[in-house]
Amino acid sequence: MRTLPDFKVYVPSDEFQVDWLVKNAIQDAASPMYIRLSREAFPIIYKADTVFESGKGMVLREGGDITIIACGIMVGKALEAAAVLQEQGIDAAVIDMFCIKPLDRSLIMEYAHKTGAILTAEEHSVLGGLGGAVAETVCTGGMAVPMGFIGLADCHAECGPYGKLLHKYGLDAEAIVSKANSLLKMKGTGQL
Repeated sequence: MRTLPDFKVYVPSDEFQVDWLVKNAIQDAASPMYIRLSREAFPIIYKADTVFESGKGMVLREGGDITIIACGIMVGKALEAAAVLQEQGIDAAVIDMFCIKPLDRSLIMEYAHKTGAILTAEEHSVLGGLGGAVAETVCTGGMAVPMGFIGLADCHAECGPYGKLLHKYGLDAEAIVSKANSLLKMKGTGQL
């Protein structure tokens, strides 16, 4: 959807963000937009009075070793992974990039510079989604940092119990922790 001209693309991470997005869609009725929802219940990330802004990501956790940029249900998984990484002595920043288009390019570049490694996590194909948008931003911004992508490979997924499917396709906290550790081994080596 982000390839369509003038379309706004949102992927909310909890019920409070969904509520804001629906109200935002009504107020911004002149702009075409796509809101992608998960079929699974979202964990609560925000408070009812959280202020959201179109085109701006939300920093949920500061960190200095790696940045995990996630959207939708994967935001909760990214926070779980960051807690596991913290136990391993790895300080991971977590950003909720609920607005895929327009994208918060300045926040992405700030954290690419700050942590020197970026991992995206989305419940979407790795082709044409959040990961691609972040990679385009980092590349055109002149940064050379190790990047990794958690998302659905270029395949047809099957139907079944949601939690089992997330695990099968590597869309869980365990996969994020594993990929983050792999990226950190490349950090500072010149390998991208």
